Amino acid sequence: MTWLQLRIECNESQTNTIELILDLLGAVSITFEDGANQPLYEPPLGTNPLWQLTRITALFDGDTNQQQLVEQLTAQYSGSGPLNYQIQLMEDKTWQTEWMKHIKPVAFNNQLWVVPQGFDIPEPEATNVLFNPGLAFGTGSHPTTALCLEWLTRQNLNGKTLIDYGCGSGILGIAACLLGSKENHMVDIDSQAIEATTQNARLNNLSSKQIQCYLPETFPHVQRDVLIANILATPLIELAETFSTLLPSRGLLALSGILAEQVEAVQSAYETWFEVISIESKDEWILLNAVRK
Repeated sequence: MTWLQLRIECNESQTNTIELILDLLGAVSITFEDGANQPLYEPPLGTNPLWQLTRITALFDGDTNQQQLVEQLTAQYSGSGPLNYQIQLMEDKTWQTEWMKHIKPVAFNNQLWVVPQGFDIPEPEATNVLFNPGLAFGTGSHPTTALCLEWLTRQNLNGKTLIDYGCGSGILGIAACLLGSKENHMVDIDSQAIEATTQNARLNNLSSKQIQCYLPETFPHVQRDVLIANILATPLIELAETFSTLLPSRGLLALSGILAEQVEAVQSAYETWFEVISIESKDEWILLNAVRK
């Protein structure tokens, strides 16, 4: 099988943002290595240091459009200066299998499980979201996805309608549906994400009315009760006014994909239309929970 390998050299401060961008663009695997022969000795407990110059290697399906991938990567990246990257096709039939060895079912608030296809369901009485790990647009393991899933478990979604903006694998919207929402609009700029969401919805026995998928240009701008967006700070800021039109008064909003140092800028962009109720964190990532004024 053919794989598309993308390698990026960046400094330590850029790694979290680039990792999230690659994950949102559908990377099958993401690895880090030393880019400048800088050894890391035993770090203090609770820390996860990276090299000052880090080489990030991401694998994508071989059918991925190279030009489109680079365009989306550079459009999402907000760092100073151009990205230093290399891209090439590779033949390797084992990499995806190796990556899949590291995934497993994950629980959120002892109420919701995200279960890769092929695993036994750990808690049959809980809400279980099944997903195809071969699609690899999001598995629930990233802190931003975990924040969103935990937030969903705390909401009363019975009979509600929801928008998942930047749906990726569809895990968030599918989880919301299984937790009680009745009709969810799933939006993503990537047609592969739309296909992944559609397949994962079928895997969870959800109908095309319960999970409706759209590219942004085909998305019907109608109000829904809840909007969740796990993307990045820059597009979140740009979408603030658009999101304000998609929720009624007291509609619920959850925003993630935000680094701690970006919270103030995101809050400022939304304060005209939204009241922030809480700020939640996991590792260095933030979720803003707000309501429409």
